[in-house]
Amino acid sequence: MRTITIAPVTRIEGHAKITLHLDEQGRVDDARMHVTQVRGFEKFCEGRPYYEMPSLMARICGICPISHLLASAKACDALMAVRIPPAAARLRRAVHMAQFIQSHALSFFHLSSPDLLLGMDADPAIRNIVGVVQAHPELAKAGIGLRRYGQQVIEWLAGDRVHPSWIVPGGVNAPLTPAVQARIMEGLPEAKAVIQQTLDLFKSILDRFEDEIANFGHFPSLYMGLVDPRGRLELYDGGLRFMDAQGAIMHDHVPSEDYRQYIGEAVESWSYLKLPYYKPMGYPDGLYRVGPMARLNVADSCGTPAADVELTEYRQRVGRIGESSFLFHYARLIEALYAAEKLNELIGEEAALDPRVRAEARPNSPEGIGIAEAPRGTLIHHYRIDEQGLITWANLIIATGNNNLAINRSIKQVAQRYVDSERLTEGMLNRVEAVVRAYDPCLSCSTHAVGQMPLRIELHAADGRLLDTLSRDGA
Repeated sequence: MRTITIAPVTRIEGHAKITLHLDEQGRVDDARMHVTQVRGFEKFCEGRPYYEMPSLMARICGICPISHLLASAKACDALMAVRIPPAAARLRRAVHMAQFIQSHALSFFHLSSPDLLLGMDADPAIRNIVGVVQAHPELAKAGIGLRRYGQQVIEWLAGDRVHPSWIVPGGVNAPLTPAVQARIMEGLPEAKAVIQQTLDLFKSILDRFEDEIANFGHFPSLYMGLVDPRGRLELYDGGLRFMDAQGAIMHDHVPSEDYRQYIGEAVESWSYLKLPYYKPMGYPDGLYRVGPMARLNVADSCGTPAADVELTEYRQRVGRIGESSFLFHYARLIEALYAAEKLNELIGEEAALDPRVRAEARPNSPEGIGIAEAPRGTLIHHYRIDEQGLITWANLIIATGNNNLAINRSIKQVAQRYVDSERLTEGMLNRVEAVVRAYDPCLSCSTHAVGQMPLRIELHAADGRLLDTLSRDGA
């Protein structure tokens, strides 16, 4: 068997490589994404006081720390067995919306727009964020500004843009002030306008990618995401909904404490990233997807006016159930619009200024589970404590982990469609990477490619002989 290795995968958050396994006829037989780093957060938090967990676990990620703060704080709320004040829940939701705006802007403008705006086969010397700035300066400027606004809202609310200590067990540690409320509201119209303009642009170029839509992870699967009691899109709270490939609801409003009845976790020797699966179907048949496309699939509606208009058009274009992972880009922009509308709703009302924002209590339960939707999909934090409130065990199911089986299957589909084992091309390489970028995986949130990245692909014969190479050397 021959193997093509792509290392590293570029324009993702973290470190990974891809191996494509070819049969004796040179056809792609299998494909795998190898996550080549290990963090160990679940183990080294043991022995720490439960109330340290939100700020500790936020250090997992520099791009979406708010998601970990929220899931961890919700698990700690459950350990204390408290109901947080309504104003605290409102402010937690608001900072979460700001995170979705900045993270989705990062994914679309910085990581994926070079492929979408310049073309999958564009010269790699210009197929990067610098090339986008040169070719589309106004759009690039707007995208950078959109992400900056989302980060500023996090800073204004929580005190810091990255790893704030404002979200705590029982709520948040400071109320919203009228000055911050006014500042957030002032920037919202422009942020919403940029998102709408970007959506309109994306829809205008969508027809250029018919082949990619048909082959970028286009297969039936299960879908999972949170919904509110009315079945609408929910990013902070709610219950889990599982949906099959035909759009039938399999399980609805599953409470967080019951997630283990439906989600199992497998491990493989070729990756440090776990492979969650839908338990009733077993491993690996129980493949499901999470994240923007999955959330739009499982939700009956978004629940905000402009996002619902876009969702209706989206479903007219792709059907009630989106199956192609290429559609994550489209769904991501609709979610960004939803987040802007929700931020306006949450911050603009008088109730947002209520000074009662924290519930105080000692640990009252030995086990706590917190679930929230991260930008990349469903995130689960699960803790156990002893009588002194010290962590004895922790388990995390990260959003990208939930998509791990789907990402590997998508890589295989793309490679089988585009890879020519007799002649390796850079465009082929980029499409294999691009399907990974569609999921916006967050492996450590530490890798960002600008310009060329060092890259070498080798094609070996069954006896080990080197048949062909493709290299891309960068600073």
